[in-house]
Amino acid sequence: MLYSKVFKIILLALGVLYVGLQGFAYQKEGTAVSAIMLILLTWLYYKEAEKKNIYFFLFLITFTIAHVVNFITFFTPAIPQGDIDYWYFFNNILYIISYSFLMIKVLTRLNPRKIIKELFVPIIILIVLDVFCVIIITDTAEKLLTTSEYILEFVYNSIVMALLSVGLINYMYRNDNKSMLFLIGSILIVFSEIIQLAYFYILDDSNLGLVYSFLLFVAFLFLYLQSQQQYSGPMRIYVEDTPET
Repeated sequence: MLYSKVFKIILLALGVLYVGLQGFAYQKEGTAVSAIMLILLTWLYYKEAEKKNIYFFLFLITFTIAHVVNFITFFTPAIPQGDIDYWYFFNNILYIISYSFLMIKVLTRLNPRKIIKELFVPIIILIVLDVFCVIIITDTAEKLLTTSEYILEFVYNSIVMALLSVGLINYMYRNDNKSMLFLIGSILIVFSEIIQLAYFYILDDSNLGLVYSFLLFVAFLFLYLQSQQQYSGPMRIYVEDTPET
């Protein structure tokens, strides 16, 4: 028990260090710390989770590999202008796969027929909003991307927005603590990704690096907390009064 607490304190300390390094624009060092932190977090989930979810575990593994690959790219030769950056594509595809695993984790526990029946209108609204947001967000970096890079960014942003929508639908359906924690984690991931996009393509400001890394760190904190809980099942928000006869 003491060992587990010490291990978690170390993870929190690494998280604070990661945010601080990103805030001071030490990207290589921050990426190294985040990769170590994710490796330890994945190991902690594997060792301590009483009921492991295979999709959440695959999410952690894939996301960790993506961060390790991201760190490796700091030591690879610079890509000449006009050449294809295969590391860029490989890394972003890993992130897409990881977020997809996170969505599948939730979707496999939902009843599609009931969801569509009870939340048809909210689902349609979310789809329209997702399409609108993805187009707006991706277009901010359109002039800096090649056609293939733009397509990849569009798919990437689509998956991130879909993750938020899945988290919101899951919470609307279940209305319990686990789904609420997942929704908060999803919201933080979306904001982190948007700010990261602005940091990389629009405004090179270390403050943005601090914000997006902090949001990502807190997002993983919420996602890990929800992984330690069980769904309580769909809960009705309102109870209709039965008229007296």
